[in-house]
Amino acid sequence: MPIKLVVFDVEGVLIPKRRFLLFEASRGHSLTFFIKFAIVGILYSIGVLSLERSLRVLFRSLKGKQMGELSAEFRRLPLMPGSEELFDELKTLGYKTALISSGLPDTFVAELAERLGADYSSGIQVETIDGVLTGEISGKVIKEVGKVAALEEIISLEGLSSESCALVADDLNNMQLLKICGLRIGFNPDYMISRRADYVVKEDLSEIPRILTGGVMLENRISTSNVLRELIHASGLLIPFLCIYLFNNIIVATLLFMAVFIYSVSELLRNFGTNVPIISKITLRAADRSELHEFNTAPIFHALGIALSLLIFPARIGYAAIAVLALGDSSASLLGKRFGRNRIPFNKGKSIEGSIIGLIIGFLGALLFVDPITALVGAVVGILIEALPLPLDDNLLMPLAAGISMTLL
Repeated sequence: MPIKLVVFDVEGVLIPKRRFLLFEASRGHSLTFFIKFAIVGILYSIGVLSLERSLRVLFRSLKGKQMGELSAEFRRLPLMPGSEELFDELKTLGYKTALISSGLPDTFVAELAERLGADYSSGIQVETIDGVLTGEISGKVIKEVGKVAALEEIISLEGLSSESCALVADDLNNMQLLKICGLRIGFNPDYMISRRADYVVKEDLSEIPRILTGGVMLENRISTSNVLRELIHASGLLIPFLCIYLFNNIIVATLLFMAVFIYSVSELLRNFGTNVPIISKITLRAADRSELHEFNTAPIFHALGIALSLLIFPARIGYAAIAVLALGDSSASLLGKRFGRNRIPFNKGKSIEGSIIGLIIGFLGALLFVDPITALVGAVVGILIEALPLPLDDNLLMPLAAGISMTLL
């Protein structure tokens, strides 16, 4: 059935994933207040708290805040690069568009829809008295299947069916929509969406119209930022040699933990508008378009994966695990992007060709430190982890899984 309506999640697709409005609103409060927000977000993300319960806790924490202040903070949130161009193109192609958010006030979603030229919008009903938040919220989108109800209302008005709808989403909050829409597109998706999407788009929203009109992704392209990112990633192979020839494992691991702290502070400052010399410049050069306005966590997990490998495993095993991560993961990502043609069925964001390349190069890297059988086992396990849609970052899981498998031989 031809696609007539394109439905967009807002946070993580049109607004950067880690620039959630309620966290932005907590900036002016105490550190304890911010930590409370962060804990609620984590509990929701791992399934301990429901969406509705999480939102009610967060909005009650904002009781007494001026709605005008929240509105100003929303307007300061950056849009994902290419958002406005995307909606212009979809309109030219004749698609109807809808924004459905379960994290933003309805008036804010409507304002964004007007800015982008979207046809429909739906968000949370936020109660105010004299322009001040009471902390109470309502509306269908905060319920477990609320986004489905919002979509059904739209397709009823348009005289469509859910099969004629395409969904663009990034996280598990959209699983109910994913089950009913005719075309499912994951944009920088989490592991749940990666497993079930028909297509996965990373970095560039401009790929979406091509999928809608022909079901074909754009030609594989490698940008300068892709190359720089993977070169930094591959440079992790230098760490074992630092341990062998200059320092011991504990010293190098300690330096990595210090680097994680410094980088984290740099990223926080960058997201608050203050660039740290050298560090922020490198981050901006290596970041893809979707990461320019959010906290980039990949280097943190990469450094932690290496540091833990140094501390947990026997020296040679740890070095081989680091080689699998540094060379296997970077080559699978970069060369898979260039030469990948066949998507992995259970993870549309990765290619079979990329995984094969990563396996071979990761194996060759591990051979520098261990025997061929051990290297092969580590590379196979590491690349399997890289290919699977998992809830934790593969930069952390790859070396740990590879190291454990080689240790057990």
